[in-house]
Amino acid sequence: MAGHQWSVITVTYNSADTLRRCWGGTHKPYEWIVVDNCSADDSVAVAEELGARVIRLPENVGFSKANNVGVRQASGAYVLFANPDLEIGPDGFSTMQRHLDVHGGLVAPQLIGTDGVAQPNGRGFPYATAKLGNRKIWPLSRMHASYRVVANPGESVYVAWVMGAAVAARTADFTAMGGWNDRFFLYYEDHELGLRAWRHGMPVALLGDVRWTHHWARATNSFQWSRAHTLELQSARTFFGMFPEFLIGLPTAARRNPQAARLIGSPVPAQRGTGSVPTPAWPAASS
Repeated sequence: MAGHQWSVITVTYNSADTLRRCWGGTHKPYEWIVVDNCSADDSVAVAEELGARVIRLPENVGFSKANNVGVRQASGAYVLFANPDLEIGPDGFSTMQRHLDVHGGLVAPQLIGTDGVAQPNGRGFPYATAKLGNRKIWPLSRMHASYRVVANPGESVYVAWVMGAAVAARTADFTAMGGWNDRFFLYYEDHELGLRAWRHGMPVALLGDVRWTHHWARATNSFQWSRAHTLELQSARTFFGMFPEFLIGLPTAARRNPQAARLIGSPVPAQRGTGSVPTPAWPAASS
C-alpha cells in the first residue's frame, strides 16, 4: 500500500457482516487501515481478507480514540475516515483532493441511503432545539428546516459540521488541529470536530459531486432505552458544556463562531477568495 495519496481509516466493532457487504469486491486505490475495538466477531479476519491493515485494540476505546490510533499510522497525504457501513467509489477521491488543495479544511461526500435518497449528512449549527427537530418533534422540525443539508450534483456547500461516517482532510491539517476529541466515546464527536475546524480557519464543506452509499441505521432512533442512548446523553452533556451557545443561546453562536455563521449554507467558490476564511492558527487546541 506504500505510495498511495490517500489513507482510509475505518473503526470496527462487531462489524464483520457489514464489512463483507460494503467493502468486498472493489479496487482500493488507497491505504486502508482498520482499527478494531476488540470485536467479539470475526471483524479482524474479514478486514484482513478484504485487504486492510488491521490494528487490534485490547479494549473498546470508542470511536474518537480509535480513529486517532489509525491516523497516527497513516502514510497518505490525505485521510478519509469512513464507517464500516459506507460504500466508497474510487472516483470520488480526486474530487475531494482537488477541493482540499484549494480550500483545505474538512470535506465530505454527499451520502446516499440504501433507498437511493440523499441523506442530510451536512448540518447547520447544532442547537439543542435543532437536534430535537431532527427527531421530527413538531414544531421544532419546521423551525430548523435548514439544519439538515444536502448537496446536489454540481454543488458544494459550506456546513457547520458533517456526519462522522465520512469526513476527509489533508492529513497534516487534521493532525495539526488535534485530531478527534477523545472526550467523546461515541456521538457528538463530529459536531465538535466541525466547529473546532471552523474556529481554526478550516472550512467544512459538503460535495455534491461525490455521492457514496451509506447503509445507515442509527442505534438511538428507537424510543426503547439502550446503552447507545446513555452514551449519546453523556456526549450531549459534554458537548453542550463546551458549546453553551447551542443550549442556552449565550453567548450567541454568531459571536463564538463568526466565520461559520457567515458562510454556512452558502456555496463554496471554485477558487478560494482572499479573506473568505482566515489562515489556520496552529497549533490547534483539542478541547
